[in-house]
Amino acid sequence: MKQVLFSVKENTPLTSNVYKMTMTGDCSNITAPGQFVNIKIDGLYLRRPISVCDIEENVLTIIYKVVGKGTEIMSKMTEGQILDVLTGLGNGYDISLSGENPLLIGGGVGVPPMYMLAKELKEQGKSVSVILGFNTKSEVFYENEFKALGCEVEVTTVDGSYGKKGFVTDALPSDYSYFFCCGPKPMLKAVYKATATSGQFSFEERMGCGFGACMGCSCKTVTGYKRICKDGPVLKKEEILWED
Repeated sequence: MKQVLFSVKENTPLTSNVYKMTMTGDCSNITAPGQFVNIKIDGLYLRRPISVCDIEENVLTIIYKVVGKGTEIMSKMTEGQILDVLTGLGNGYDISLSGENPLLIGGGVGVPPMYMLAKELKEQGKSVSVILGFNTKSEVFYENEFKALGCEVEVTTVDGSYGKKGFVTDALPSDYSYFFCCGPKPMLKAVYKATATSGQFSFEERMGCGFGACMGCSCKTVTGYKRICKDGPVLKKEEILWED
């Protein structure tokens, strides 16, 4: 973990409530796709954990959904604003397990960490398939960005207004070597039941400190309790215990 001051470079809407922010600063402590950063918001006690979408030299890209006071404040930030950011949090995905034709599954704001993951897998010469799941057409983002990487992309919408009608599990291909997944817990649970191979899940969880001190985001696994912020957010399929 490293505390870094970042300067906002760009902050633009992708949909009515999803924003893309790029920031310049030291990204050296971000070493794996699936890690996250924790952003201090002036006037609020808790930092806001946001997954890393991409890093390019000294430019960090995050994508976030406006769901409360903190992210609403973030949506109004402008170029040049300085942010106090904890970087390199979480364990990230282990891409050494991907095989030759990995499948990436992202739902809603679980889509952003899939982008950096897809980019690294493509750089290794893997044949990458991506499923992006949304509720409706107006919520779809980053489809073209994944296609520009050379990925095979399938978009699903629950209401059928764009792409394939249904959930991400309705678009699972018949052949893939391994899978990586990020999204809301009901989606993760459905993917767990529907997939035929091993894989890795990134969990979205409310966090206090973001680096393992408060134990507020603990979850039960086959080897005992793990902290989503430090021991996760990525867990392997074989260690997950689903609790109602």
